Amino acid sequence: MERRYDIDWLRVIAIGLLLIYHIAIVFQPWAMFLAFIRSENLSTNLWKPMTLLNVWRIPILFYVSGMGLFFAMRKRNWSELIKERAKRILVPFLFGIVAVTPLHMFVFQKYYNMALNYYPHMGHLWFLGNIFTYVILLLPVFLYLKKAKNIRVKLFLQKLMAYPLTPLLVTVFFIVEVIAFKPTNFALYAETWHGFSLGFLCFFFGFLFMYIGPSFRQNVLKWRWLYLGIAAILFTIRFILYATEAPGYLTVMESNSWILAIFGFCHKYLNKPSQLLSYLSTAAYPVYIIHMLVLYTASALILPLKFPVYISFPLLVVITFIGCFIIYEFVIRRINLLHPLFGLKWNFKYLKRKKKQPLATKTVDE
Repeated sequence: MERRYDIDWLRVIAIGLLLIYHIAIVFQPWAMFLAFIRSENLSTNLWKPMTLLNVWRIPILFYVSGMGLFFAMRKRNWSELIKERAKRILVPFLFGIVAVTPLHMFVFQKYYNMALNYYPHMGHLWFLGNIFTYVILLLPVFLYLKKAKNIRVKLFLQKLMAYPLTPLLVTVFFIVEVIAFKPTNFALYAETWHGFSLGFLCFFFGFLFMYIGPSFRQNVLKWRWLYLGIAAILFTIRFILYATEAPGYLTVMESNSWILAIFGFCHKYLNKPSQLLSYLSTAAYPVYIIHMLVLYTASALILPLKFPVYISFPLLVVITFIGCFIIYEFVIRRINLLHPLFGLKWNFKYLKRKKKQPLATKTVDE
């Protein structure tokens, strides 16, 4: 079965950008409204490049998650798939709610001399809860597509992919979504009905694009510059005319244009294996789970020093990334008991040794 290395790279890059995005929030005047530790030295200019990211950084992760489910379904039946997704997503989600997200809120409370209270909450792990819910809700549809003997719909979609901008037709559904939920800020995805419904659409169409087959890849590869041009024009309009918060119908078109362009360029340049990708693709998930704790701890240590933003921002970026990978490499990766709690494979050594022991009372078929 074909391995899509460009999709793996997309996941890694998107999570890396997510870390930088969250670090930039520290230097915004409204950071505390999101329960982020806020720097006394602020920089609204730092946020300007973030406005280019914020309309597609989370949607593209939902797309990639839907694509990942397509590949997971190729070698699993429905029960195996639910079991695998529960291990991979539900267990880290529930563990994170009670043991990870309360820790960074503890740092927040201590930094601002608040009463120290423990309370389980989703925090940044809301994304995992959404993904597992989408799997359960959409699995019957995906199983039907996988097993359907009548492939006329698939062939029709494949023919449509021969034309430019065909993938952008899905934007119609996204326009309906923003009209229905009327988000005051498009990028408010966390724990909102807008974020849930938007992620639902991205997850579904991510799966569908992979279901269509090579014709989708050929489309975004051929027309990647066109998608990039559309996205750049719409971003310019949003930035100049609407102070970065354009009407929803323009924003979703810009968002999907960026995403399709990124798919095209990643397939062109990143669809190849490497040892670095092998390491990063495994590390990305645990890093995502722990990054807020590392960021809050780094902020509590660096911000009291009152460095100017041009020093403290890159310093926080370096410390957060290095801190996350140190915890991953020397703690999570090396302690097998922690693997299932952070979405890694359940590969306990004693179980492997037990499986290798021959059992005289059982046949090979058993």
